[in-house]
Amino acid sequence: MTIYHIARVPDWTDAQREGEYRVSTSGMSLDEVGYIHASTAAQVVPTAERFYQDETVPLCVLAIDESAVQHSGTEIREESGDDGQWYPHIYGPLDPEWVITVHPGEFGTDGRFVW
Repeated sequence: MTIYHIARVPDWTDAQREGEYRVSTSGMSLDEVGYIHASTAAQVVPTAERFYQDETVPLCVLAIDESAVQHSGTEIREESGDDGQWYPHIYGPLDPEWVITVHPGEFGTDGRFVW
């Protein structure tokens, strides 16, 4: 299965250079939160619109191979969000090799997130 993470392009660029991605969510690190937030495909747009509207840097959506993460020994837990939905959380740094595709993401003039 593929899971998704909304990332700031500069953070993703740094991760590719450094060999690991350690951002949990916008403005918060893996060390601060304890896991990296992820979403199903259906959850990407509502998540972006709820938490990333105020971002001033370019965004992208990382398509992550869930089985590659699990085969590495990094745990993924499905946990309930404050909206009652279940979200995949990655309990460790993300290896850029696990990312299948990087989709550009942006907010349209109507305020909707498109990726």
